[in-house]
Amino acid sequence: MAGGIQYIIRLSMQRELVPFRQLVELVDQIGGDIVALDMVRPEDDRIIRDLTVVMPTPAHLQQLEDALAHMPGTAVENVSDRTFLMHLGGKIEIQPRVQVKTRADLSHIYTPGVARVVQAIADDPSKAFQLTMKRNTVAIVTDGTAILGMGHLGAKAALPVMEGKSVLFKWLGNVDAVPICLDTTDVDEIVETVVRIAPAFGGINLEDIAAPRCFEVEAKLRGRLDIPVFHDDQHGTAIVILAGLINAAQVVGKPIADLRVVISGIGAAGTATTDLLLEAGIKDIVGYDREGPIIRTRQYPGRPSWNAYAQKTNPHLRDGSLKEIMVGADAFIGVSTGNLLSVTDVEGMAANPILFVMANPEPEIQPELVQSKVRVLATGRSDYPNQINNVLCFPGFFRGVLDSRVSQITMRMKLKAAEALASVVKPDELSAEYIIPSVFNRGVATKVAQAVSRAAEEEGVARRTPPPLR
Repeated sequence: MAGGIQYIIRLSMQRELVPFRQLVELVDQIGGDIVALDMVRPEDDRIIRDLTVVMPTPAHLQQLEDALAHMPGTAVENVSDRTFLMHLGGKIEIQPRVQVKTRADLSHIYTPGVARVVQAIADDPSKAFQLTMKRNTVAIVTDGTAILGMGHLGAKAALPVMEGKSVLFKWLGNVDAVPICLDTTDVDEIVETVVRIAPAFGGINLEDIAAPRCFEVEAKLRGRLDIPVFHDDQHGTAIVILAGLINAAQVVGKPIADLRVVISGIGAAGTATTDLLLEAGIKDIVGYDREGPIIRTRQYPGRPSWNAYAQKTNPHLRDGSLKEIMVGADAFIGVSTGNLLSVTDVEGMAANPILFVMANPEPEIQPELVQSKVRVLATGRSDYPNQINNVLCFPGFFRGVLDSRVSQITMRMKLKAAEALASVVKPDELSAEYIIPSVFNRGVATKVAQAVSRAAEEEGVARRTPPPLR
């Protein structure tokens, strides 16, 4: 079965009364697949087993539960969703890097020995990078207002996402990351809180903060902190999109600077993507949002970011519907909403069109509808080729900025990160179905980190030359 949800159903079964074949037939009739039937323990005249199944929807699971409950000799004791099981107790923990086995060890890591380290940092605050967790630790800060495209669900609901991101930081970049979920949506309160906790961290990763407040939060923090501040929904997305577009342009045989690009969704990701594509040399970009194409002949009250956006895009003052804007476009980049496009919208694009439809969970158009009509297709999903996923960026990007102890993040660092990510796909591997590396490619983070460190040195924002990465 492609897709579906995996569940574990604990069954109490009367010995030799319920044959395995009967379970297989029942699950198959309801539309599911059996993954395993495992023994848990025997009891007097019963056996406790775990039935692992994949069901298309929760409604199908309910049908199966009802059917099992009415099966002679069988009782359902418990039903577990594998995703929920992986979240029990949270997904991260803190472990010490040193061991305390003797009284001498205790005196070194705590009193009295720690007093000398405290004084050393008081005399030279930069030593905090050498002598504390600061050198390798990032704060992942959110207010829960833009969780995974699901909207404003609050700080507590954001925590599972931030924990997951912490796991990815460590797994791919060996970066320690701490979730900081703030129970406020006030820009100044967020900024003041982050400024006050910043001494413990080597970098700040802003996450799932809704536009346009995210722009203000990032700008204010960058002005007040001497450590890098990186809003991943903006810049991580932009870096991975540019990397994919660099390789897509090669596939279709068009110079990237000559591409005419339409970007749908001028929020955090769309704005940052536009800025990075402009930096990469693309000149003809039209942004499109709820009010139509962003154009400098209009004013957008209450949307200062759109007014600024209009001044640097849409050089030919294109106006009209999305269908009209897309006529003759070489590339469409969607960071907006599902099922926005029609097949005829795509058919109006230039020859060999490039389509990045990244709205989640539903893309701007179902890929099956246009796979034969575009040359290169990318989505934000893992069940199609060319997944545009921020995890390709942030572990390596922060590995690079921490290793170089950068004071700020520059546009050049982001550009070089995108170029490094694109280069992971070798020329002999490049194809319409492979323009971006897999999230499981462990070489990605290293290559991105090296590119970021080099760019930081070239721009004079590195405070340390990192050792060569193995």
